[in-house]
Amino acid sequence: MPHPAAAAPILLIQTAFIGDVILATALLERLHETEPQTPVDVLVRRGNEGLLQGHPHVRRVLVWDKKQEKYRGLWRLLGQIRAGGYGRVYNLQRFASTGLLTALSGATERVGFDKNPLSWAFTRRVPHGFAAGLHEVGRNLSLLDPHSVGLLLRPRLYPTAADEAAAAPYAAGGPYLCIAPTSVWFTKQFPREQWVKLLRALPPHYTVYLLGGPPDAAECAALLQEAGRPGVVNLAGQLSLLASAALMRGAVLTYVNDSAPQHLASAVDAPTCAVFCSTVPYFGFGPLSSFARVVELPEELACRPCGLHGYPKCPLGHFHCAHGIQTQQLLAVLAEAEQWVGASPPAPSAGEREHCGGAGSLG
Repeated sequence: MPHPAAAAPILLIQTAFIGDVILATALLERLHETEPQTPVDVLVRRGNEGLLQGHPHVRRVLVWDKKQEKYRGLWRLLGQIRAGGYGRVYNLQRFASTGLLTALSGATERVGFDKNPLSWAFTRRVPHGFAAGLHEVGRNLSLLDPHSVGLLLRPRLYPTAADEAAAAPYAAGGPYLCIAPTSVWFTKQFPREQWVKLLRALPPHYTVYLLGGPPDAAECAALLQEAGRPGVVNLAGQLSLLASAALMRGAVLTYVNDSAPQHLASAVDAPTCAVFCSTVPYFGFGPLSSFARVVELPEELACRPCGLHGYPKCPLGHFHCAHGIQTQQLLAVLAEAEQWVGASPPAPSAGEREHCGGAGSLG
């Protein structure tokens, strides 16, 4: 049965970071599944609009430049939103700025989390909290339907033909692995010396691609030089986010931190090994690929987790949650991934590698 406001377009608001936007795409999949004829627009911060380029379930992407004329731009956006004639606005964030856009949107239905300081002006307030086994995707989906809080759909991105073409030359050279070694937060990033140990221990028949954005290029170059392993290629800053996702999709395994590349891998169903240092999967930001494993410190640590987000340095100075992880834990996941994708060293067939791609729902 169609939603009573199905004739009017919908606006999703997610102006946080890359990973948050990726996870929000699960709502696009759900809306397309339940209301395929309803137009959906998405508001993101400048820099993240490329994630939704060519997305088949997005009519229009609105962009907020938070770095230049942040508040003047906010008022311009409000004008755009009010002129958009939205029947429903779903605000995935808990900040006053997006709460203002939602409250004054003019939409018949204004939905957001109860922790937003302006949620009193919403027509529906959804409780926000952390519970064991509840993924961020499930929290977000509860905005669409309070009864779907336990539903888990994989986020999904759609690399364009140009993205696929950019990744194709690297994917065509035999079996490979991807590593996205950096994070914005120090305590979420597996240390360089730990990545070096892994690179030196990886089977030599694998090409290894280091992935990241332009700010990560220097760190990836330093990692490549220090590891001294043949067959490591630094692609940081050379591929778009969607091209990186296309490359991940064909890898036997992609190693990531608890950061945006983890969600990028989930959105194309790439086999994933996520290394959790100071944070824990309990917070609801773990990998969602069909083959997804988490590697973390094997023993309990009284100071872990030290917070919901990362820190510029370990609060206690030892960073044991990262340095205590053993290389063998990461190699064990690779061995399991090889079995999962049907890879038989020294090289899986192209068809076997292709079979591991593709995204779909988990529930």
